Amino acid sequence: MPATPLIEVRNVSKRFRIPSVRRETVREHVLDLFRPRPSETLQVLDSVSFELRRGETLGLMGRNGGGKSTLLKVITGIYPPDGGTIVRRAGITPILELGVGWNPDLDAIDNIDLLGCVMGLSLGELRAATDEILEFAGLERFAKLELRYYSSGMASRLAYAVAFRAVREVLILDEIFAVGDAGFRERCQDRFQALRAAGHTLLLVSHEPHTIERFCERALLLEGGRIVMDDDAGAVADAYMRLLTEGAGPAAGGEGHA
Repeated sequence: MPATPLIEVRNVSKRFRIPSVRRETVREHVLDLFRPRPSETLQVLDSVSFELRRGETLGLMGRNGGGKSTLLKVITGIYPPDGGTIVRRAGITPILELGVGWNPDLDAIDNIDLLGCVMGLSLGELRAATDEILEFAGLERFAKLELRYYSSGMASRLAYAVAFRAVREVLILDEIFAVGDAGFRERCQDRFQALRAAGHTLLLVSHEPHTIERFCERALLLEGGRIVMDDDAGAVADAYMRLLTEGAGPAAGGEGHA
């Protein structure tokens, strides 16, 4: 009998309503309080289904605007689905929009405590890991510097370093290997490999075919809000590159999910 998946995505759909009329004056704002505002519906995800199995490293590829970020946010509970269901059988650590929970008036050490607590770590665990987190991020010299003076790259490195300490059974990463300099990316890759070896279940989003082929056994191709391919990581990476080159519709091949 196959093992029960840790995450099941069943016919999930998500749409957003976009106002089609702009309000530009105070009078228009007041009048619109008493009448419906015209809008259009944007279908971002359309009947998406797949499973993430225990110990698996699954890649997710797709063009910009294809629904990848929305899918991750639905899986992690940030957005509710408009249709379908998500079944989660394990704790999830998402590394998506990093920096939520930062306080720019506090230094790095205090912000490590803030973000770490949001991610489920205790203060004791954070205090014991602070030096390691700063070293991983390459920010030892700036530990007492207020975050308002950090560059976006420095803040991202700090957030990733904290998140890597808070890993639960399932880790979801969005373009993790596109942050920081070569040294930091290498540390992230080493940490990622260590998590794989320890048996963690991983969902990795990347536009880089080499990354998907190197780190994933299986991958999904998301196009127009639908999974159009579920196959070996190398095959999906090749199909994604053809999709970019041809600029055409959904890639052919693999297992279609509609």
